[in-house]
Amino acid sequence: MRAFLYKNIKGDYYIWFVVLVLSIYGILAVYSSTGTLAYAENGGNTEYYLIKHGVLVLFGIGTMWLTHLIDIQYFSRIAQVMLFMAIPLLIYTLIFGVEINDARRWISLPIGDLTVQSSDFAKLALIAYVARFMAKRQGQVHDFKKTLLPILSVILVVCLLIFPEDFSTSAVLFLTSMLVLFIGRLPLKQVGILLGIGIFVLGGAFIYAMNSDVRFGRIATMKSRIEAFSEGSDDGGSYQSRQAKIAVARGGFTGSGPGKSRQKNILPSPFADFIYAIIIEEYGSIFGGITLVFLYLLLLYRAFRIVLLTSNPLAALMSIGLAFSLVFQALINMGVAVNLLPVTGLALPIVSRGGTSILFVSIAFGIILSASRTIYPEKENE
Repeated sequence: MRAFLYKNIKGDYYIWFVVLVLSIYGILAVYSSTGTLAYAENGGNTEYYLIKHGVLVLFGIGTMWLTHLIDIQYFSRIAQVMLFMAIPLLIYTLIFGVEINDARRWISLPIGDLTVQSSDFAKLALIAYVARFMAKRQGQVHDFKKTLLPILSVILVVCLLIFPEDFSTSAVLFLTSMLVLFIGRLPLKQVGILLGIGIFVLGGAFIYAMNSDVRFGRIATMKSRIEAFSEGSDDGGSYQSRQAKIAVARGGFTGSGPGKSRQKNILPSPFADFIYAIIIEEYGSIFGGITLVFLYLLLLYRAFRIVLLTSNPLAALMSIGLAFSLVFQALINMGVAVNLLPVTGLALPIVSRGGTSILFVSIAFGIILSASRTIYPEKENE
């Protein structure tokens, strides 16, 4: 068995461990939390969602395995192609995208009934592109015109295209890009300038949205959720947060037991946005809440370890950028579930029920594992 693993499974085994454990949590939690959905849409066939999610997770792990076998240098050109595809896709989504739950974030594919959330693809594309850009500009990091201005325009264009329909993803993506630039040795002064410009542009758009009657995209929903969170009213997602807090309180330290959640029948999207609350209710704060936080932080630690130990700048920047994005998204999802943050709509990576989102998260994990191979060389004789 050990020889088989060495031959077929490459990269950081701790990251593989994180993926597998999170996948198990996700399968169990999705199976438990889709009971009401099964009775509403599938005549009570709860196994349907278990099998569907399980197949998606297995497909994701297979995609991750294939991705991690690709040499990290190939992702340099792939990132460039992905970014050139991402910007037109975001524009198309804003105009012709499929509207689900009052949000126009998806593109319908001509294959079956599949939809793709273009921001998931754009997020992966931009982080990989920023990493590629900084890896190639290591000798020109102090050149304002050749480094700061070109990458600033790319980051702002992508983030502003995502902003109207998904402010939280736009903000996470912008902050992740800043981290990649900082670790990519962009001078702190230039990072500060870029951060200031980004805050001015995105913050200005946010302030305008909060103080006007604009109804474009999800801006009105974002506004109502933030106001409800600050005022404690029952509009804009506060009801969801209160029900999530009840789930967390019921879970206590040890939980009510697998499949015994009550709030899964009350909470909207218990299998997506609020799956963390259901996990705590069933498995408790210790085996559910704290364990998941530890797993995501372990992923971030292993990514920082790649940065410290690899001599490949592309591997370092891609791994930390993608890992930070996944972990930051997870922490925001958890913060919403325990009512520390207003409702955002961000899923818990690889745990929440999803379709193509699991695919893009799996590709991100595969790239991180490919990057880890630069410090974990293949053992040719084993």
